[in-house]
Amino acid sequence: MKGKVLDFNLQEGRGIISGDDGKRYEFEIKEWKEQTPPQKNDVVDFEVSEDGKAAGIYYDSDNSNVSGEKSKIVAFLLAFFLGGFGVHKFYLGCTKEGIIMLVIFLLGFILAGIPSFIIAVIAFIESLIYIFKSDKEFEETYVKNKKCWF
Repeated sequence: MKGKVLDFNLQEGRGIISGDDGKRYEFEIKEWKEQTPPQKNDVVDFEVSEDGKAAGIYYDSDNSNVSGEKSKIVAFLLAFFLGGFGVHKFYLGCTKEGIIMLVIFLLGFILAGIPSFIIAVIAFIESLIYIFKSDKEFEETYVKNKKCWF
């Protein structure tokens, strides 16, 4: 059955899923079969156990872009064309890292441009990483888990 995570409490290891049938199903973390913990509004596929709880819960394979907040194509283009300025970091919500890249890139020209070149190479590598990850892997790594470097 398909459904949507309404709530999840990591400390208690419990949550609630709203099924497509209009019913709500409680679940425990032991039934979650993905690597990253569930979050509110995750679209999931699950079974209903005999006691009426959700079991065997996975992300819905039909929804590769789970939250739809950030696009890997946009992140790739920003990193490829404006990466030295850290624009892709700001887009992904990594403000501190974006500021670091921007400052090093701009002030790097004082030191014969070597720091600026290094930042540009880092941005290029990140653009390649973004584009070669699957949509789901990009979403989990850079949007949900806020991984800011490589």
